[in-house]
Amino acid sequence: MRIPDEERALAEKARAGDHNAFAVLVRLHQRRAYLVARAIVTVHEDAEDAVQEGFVRAYQALDRFDTAQAFGAWLNRIVANAALDLARRRKVRTTDELSDALQSPFRDPAVDAELRSRLAEALAELPERARSVIVLHDIEGFTHVEIGEMLGIPGGTARSDLHHARQKLRGLLQDLRG
Repeated sequence: MRIPDEERALAEKARAGDHNAFAVLVRLHQRRAYLVARAIVTVHEDAEDAVQEGFVRAYQALDRFDTAQAFGAWLNRIVANAALDLARRRKVRTTDELSDALQSPFRDPAVDAELRSRLAEALAELPERARSVIVLHDIEGFTHVEIGEMLGIPGGTARSDLHHARQKLRGLLQDLRG
């Protein structure tokens, strides 16, 4: 993957102690970091907490960041780990509505709300890792390899987890077919 020269330069400046460069990197990657966290924890407030924790951890680990790699990929792994840590600490979770990325302006609002609610309930029934893999791949568009890096599993395992998560989700939503 080719890393844009501007991002590499910002990362190098941030490593050298330039707080403004790190702030620019935060602005560049905060939306994607939020989506990664939200895929794991499902609750808006928890996702915000995980992103904040992820950025703090990234800042503290800047001296270990290799500027030959993409800052966004490195950051997403840190945010994913922060979200997983938060999810582990909070065994009781509530379901919140899904990301705005799932909302479509071309549907009947009543039907759309019901479908979103059913999907959110079905996703909440999946194990944490299965839910994370399906949302990161099918909604956020990450590759199996990227998901594996974020979750600390091999890419092939992410692919397998996705297959099994989709099967389970189909079973949970079977009555919606047709």
